[in-house]
Amino acid sequence: MSDEHDPKKKSSGYDPSRRKFLKGVGVAGAGAALADHFISAEAKTAASESVATGEPIAGTVNIALEVNGAKRAVTVEPRTTLLNALRNNLEPAVTGPKLVCDMGSCGACTVLMNGNNVYSCLVLAVDAVGKKVTTVEGFGSPDHMSAVQSAFVEYDGSMCGFCTPGFVTTISAYLKKNPDPSLDEVREACKGNFCRCGTYPKVFEAALAAAKSGVRV
Repeated sequence: MSDEHDPKKKSSGYDPSRRKFLKGVGVAGAGAALADHFISAEAKTAASESVATGEPIAGTVNIALEVNGAKRAVTVEPRTTLLNALRNNLEPAVTGPKLVCDMGSCGACTVLMNGNNVYSCLVLAVDAVGKKVTTVEGFGSPDHMSAVQSAFVEYDGSMCGFCTPGFVTTISAYLKKNPDPSLDEVREACKGNFCRCGTYPKVFEAALAAAKSGVRV
């Protein structure tokens, strides 16, 4: 008699029977249910803590942002970045700050918050409540450009344009602190902004020209 038909051989080996399969499924299911129990318990604990602190952990919140001197109401998730709130949640949108790296390394999304340069892709919208946010739109318009904006146009300080709003914002803020900088000082001030087109010489030239113009920054 062959081994595969020998009851003794079969009982001593692996038995892929339906009973064992169902038993295994039952154990796995029990484990999953137990895991769900602990996860649910943790979620309930987090929810209880959220209620106690008054800080939401899910859903949306209604906040007011002061953008370029105007109060703007917006509804966001607590995890929404300031950049996404400006570009995607406000109506009408503020699209000057650009979403490029989304990790705080290029400076294309630079805005001012209470006068300080920040990467808006790294700041939560809820953390900007009660603070003054200034984007590139806040320095001037196509009809009434600031000195820095005018200099960027005159000296070809932009190439593809994605980094331009960040550079204009950074330079505008810096010239308010140092209205007569040297080239090295301008270069140092712009070290947080990256231009993939390599237009740095024109950017720096525009910054120095704006400083010498005596026109409002």
